[in-house]
Amino acid sequence: MNRISIKLAAYFFIAVLIMEVFLMVYLHQNILEERTDEEYARLVASGANHRDVLEDNYSNTTIEHIALMESDGDREVVIINRQGIIASSSDDHLLIEQSLKHVRNLAANTEGIVIADWKSSPYIVSVHPYHIASGPSGYVVMYQSTEPIKLLVNKLNLHFGLAGVTSFVVLFIIYAILSKLLTRPLIRMKEATEKLSNGDFNVSLPVVGNDELGELSGSIQKLATDLERLKTERNEFLASIAHELSTPLTYLIGYSTIAMRQGLNEQERQHYLSIIVEESNRMKDLVKNLLDLAKMDETTFTVSKELFWTRPFFEDMQRLVEPSFNMKNVQLAVRCDVDFQILADPLRLEQIVLNLLDNALKYSAEETEVTLEVYQKKEKTVIRVTDVGMGIPSEELAFIFEKLYRVEKSRSRTFGGTGIGLAVVKELVEAHGGSIEVESTLGKGSRFTVTL
Repeated sequence: MNRISIKLAAYFFIAVLIMEVFLMVYLHQNILEERTDEEYARLVASGANHRDVLEDNYSNTTIEHIALMESDGDREVVIINRQGIIASSSDDHLLIEQSLKHVRNLAANTEGIVIADWKSSPYIVSVHPYHIASGPSGYVVMYQSTEPIKLLVNKLNLHFGLAGVTSFVVLFIIYAILSKLLTRPLIRMKEATEKLSNGDFNVSLPVVGNDELGELSGSIQKLATDLERLKTERNEFLASIAHELSTPLTYLIGYSTIAMRQGLNEQERQHYLSIIVEESNRMKDLVKNLLDLAKMDETTFTVSKELFWTRPFFEDMQRLVEPSFNMKNVQLAVRCDVDFQILADPLRLEQIVLNLLDNALKYSAEETEVTLEVYQKKEKTVIRVTDVGMGIPSEELAFIFEKLYRVEKSRSRTFGGTGIGLAVVKELVEAHGGSIEVESTLGKGSRFTVTL
């Protein structure tokens, strides 16, 4: 009972069987009751008719005629007066004797069915009293054989039995169809999910329609594709991390060994130590960005928004990064013409702007300018960082916010890019409920626009 097809068949059979039994019992009883009611009504009508004829024209001829009328059918009639039986359509002496018993204890005006038990009695019996104004009075006793009713019951049982067997055959056919249409796709999906759990993402499921099964099949297929893509990205991610960490570690070990040599002059030793410091800072920044990404993936970081004025905030940002720009001989222009309040997390917003400015500085040549603009547009805050550096190829723009993606992987050593900064920026902007866009022309520069 662990297969869904067996469970489905069992539930379906039980549900339909209960409904079918209920309907069959209901129909069987109603048909039987209607048929017996018809027999009762016919018997009472015949007895009342004989009684009326007898009262209207009481004579020996009439009595003989009534007895003769019922002598060839499935009904019998016995006419009784105060002295006893005066006529009968049957030669059955037992029946004639029982007629006296049927009327002996009856009230004088009793009329109708007196024996209705067709199951255990060979007859159903009705009694009809008659009264002659200037003559005798008595009863017309009618007998209806119960054989026709019992025959009807047998036929009903036969037909209902055949209907039950036929319904079971139909149910089996329906089960086979349901098994093909429902359970087989589900079994394929189960097998597909088992392959996914074992790390095999090469799954192909057929299209089964536009219903819930089709949607489930499509979701599993999409899950397989996404898992395969994530597996590829994970491998690339780990390879990139290993490469990014191994490079500064190699420099640290190598230059530390050189700096420890005997006979180096102070100028050479300071040169090697400065390289060690530079590579240590590079590793620190890489680990910091990786921790930021890990926190974002685990949703452990928080955004605590508050109102603050834009001009003092961005002036402080300018003072913070200006030494780095001056060292590379790149001018930083901050334009915040109107001082207005912004609702954001100051710490996270600082992280966004610092990453964008650092990215612009890395890829800007000397004697160029980086512009930071801040303004309001339709009650939203727009932060725009523009440089006239190397630019980004148009085919690469859709991927620059992905983790560890670099436009030119060969230049990471020269410019210090790790492919993490922009991924952090995008996550932080979206955490604020904002959006980020990029425009770039190769060889002419880039423009990043954040809208909060």
